[in-house]
Amino acid sequence: MAYETIQVEKKNKGVTWITIDNPPANAIGDQLMGELVDAADELEKDKDVRVVVLTSAHEKTFLAGADLKGMMQGGGKGESVAEKSGRMQACFDRFATLEKPVVAAINGHALGGGCELALACDFRIMSKGKIGLTETNLGLLPGAGGTQWMTRLLGRAKAIDLIFNAKRLEPEEAMNIGLINQAVAPESLEEETTAFAEHLAEGAVKAMGLAKRAINVAEGPIEDGLKVEAEAFAETLNTGEPGIGIQAFFQKKKPNFIK
Repeated sequence: MAYETIQVEKKNKGVTWITIDNPPANAIGDQLMGELVDAADELEKDKDVRVVVLTSAHEKTFLAGADLKGMMQGGGKGESVAEKSGRMQACFDRFATLEKPVVAAINGHALGGGCELALACDFRIMSKGKIGLTETNLGLLPGAGGTQWMTRLLGRAKAIDLIFNAKRLEPEEAMNIGLINQAVAPESLEEETTAFAEHLAEGAVKAMGLAKRAINVAEGPIEDGLKVEAEAFAETLNTGEPGIGIQAFFQKKKPNFIK
């Protein structure tokens, strides 16, 4: 298939790379979400594809968050904010439920939505930038699956610490707490990720896919949690805090949520 916001490249040993290229900031948008889902659907059906790698064509940003200005004006396309959140969740969840191993090769900042996409992957290898769920700095909460994936990965206490304090972690720190699997030098990211993915591809990937299906339901239906997250994300827009946080973000100031 022909794509405009991503590049799909089949490499050796059944490893396929999806490179996100949505200038100028690699922001989440309707076209990008649609193309990511389409690519995931195609790669799942392709018997020659054994492992999928997600990365970015941009050196500074793995994936940027949603359009904040547009969000403050409503969901867009006649949809509610909760519905918009639900569509982002569904996009990222497509990789969480892809019955093949998925590796995030993080080569820049993965904050907010970028972190959420990385969390939806099975493995995370990071070379530079910072990673974290930083939405509370804007008076929001993670709305693309972050509250669910972070909690499942690190546990409730650590998820609360990272989300409430909007922490931005360097690769080494993120690896030490288990948020990412490997921290590597920038010049080694492609090589290290390729070796990691090819090793996975040599394994029983069909069994891995089925195990992944079972693991995803081990702690209860994630659909329930995602629904609550989307509704709560929409509700934050009625609190007045996003207006303060987003305005401060564009003004490059620290938000003052206490009035």
